[in-house]
Amino acid sequence: RLTSTVKQQHAARAALGLPLDAMPVVFCPGAEYGPAKRWPIHHYAALAKKVGAGGTAPTPVWIVGSGKDREVGDAIALQSAGAALNLCGRTSLEQAIDLIGGASCVISNDSGLMHVAAALDRPLVALYGSSSPTYTPPLSRHATILSLHLDCSPCFKRDCPLGHLRCLTDLTPEHVFTAMPH
Repeated sequence: RLTSTVKQQHAARAALGLPLDAMPVVFCPGAEYGPAKRWPIHHYAALAKKVGAGGTAPTPVWIVGSGKDREVGDAIALQSAGAALNLCGRTSLEQAIDLIGGASCVISNDSGLMHVAAALDRPLVALYGSSSPTYTPPLSRHATILSLHLDCSPCFKRDCPLGHLRCLTDLTPEHVFTAMPH
């Protein structure tokens, strides 16, 4: 278990120029292991548009990750037409923990930040492609695991050996949106 106090969350947000009272959905699109663990950029962007389209007070979407995830975060922000704010590489690990700690929901690939969200007991939708929740599940009662359980997955490969990555591309933004707490 991890803890993140409201005071820590406000300090992280203030340091990054983010609104203190927002209840963002946080995306964690990184996956250090390789592309076969990364939900597609265009799916994250479509989900950001759907989440951010909420009436008079749209829900903010913040993208969190390391400097290595900056390019992916930029692409999501661009393809989402500004519905998502890329913070990849702009935060320390402690700030990332505090941003996740104040999230209304976290959408994450099977990654370290997925486990951070689980340890903070935040509502979480964990996306599995080439890996298996049998071996690396998010340890939280607030986690929803999404995996298509295709015949070819989990393959545990860094890149899709079949060249189609259906385990993640066929997992649509609508699937994820439906799995989110509303």
